[in-house]
Amino acid sequence: MKIKFWFTFEAMAKGKKKYYVVWEGVAPGVYDSWPKAQAQVKGYPGARFQAFPTEAEARQAFHGGAPVQKATPRSAPKPKAPPTEAAIIWESICVDAACSGNPGAMEYRGVDPRTGEQLFHQAFPLGTNNIGEFLAIVHALAMLQKKNSAIPVYSDSRNAIKWVRAGKCKTTLVKNAKTASLYAVIDRAEAWLAKNEFSNPLLKWETDEWGEIPADFGRK
Repeated sequence: MKIKFWFTFEAMAKGKKKYYVVWEGVAPGVYDSWPKAQAQVKGYPGARFQAFPTEAEARQAFHGGAPVQKATPRSAPKPKAPPTEAAIIWESICVDAACSGNPGAMEYRGVDPRTGEQLFHQAFPLGTNNIGEFLAIVHALAMLQKKNSAIPVYSDSRNAIKWVRAGKCKTTLVKNAKTASLYAVIDRAEAWLAKNEFSNPLLKWETDEWGEIPADFGRK
């Protein structure tokens, strides 16, 4: 769906009820009021957001990924200082992947950032880091859906977040006998994304500001 323009604060605040998509903000997601959406984008650098007339259109746009257009200066004022560790939402799941060679032996896991508890872990004899990051996010979303939880999922991989929002693992890994079992898992993950909607924000872990993501395997 093509996005024709960005709404200003004033335009979004008036008129009949709308739903707001925040692709880039404190907590990306779909919001049913402008005050809730404004709290996610006000003062956030490079915020991306838009209003939609129905919830269905908003959710479709959110899962389709942020538009190519950059937010104009009117969309959100620039902050006076960069975000700090205080911006982390600790009630969340952090995911990460590790790969011995690329491709190589690959594993991923999810961790509770508050306690360091490992919530899930999977390993494969052959894969890539991006595939692991993608599968880790989907694993976390599926687990949270069973718990009826809408808490955020953090990943330090922009590519994986984009792949999940697009519903497709856009890997170039060769599909052969050695990778058949991994591709079977990828197919299941893509099928889950096609059949299920989720409201959990997918957030980028800002490694430069906050250090390594809590799910990091510590092999750097």
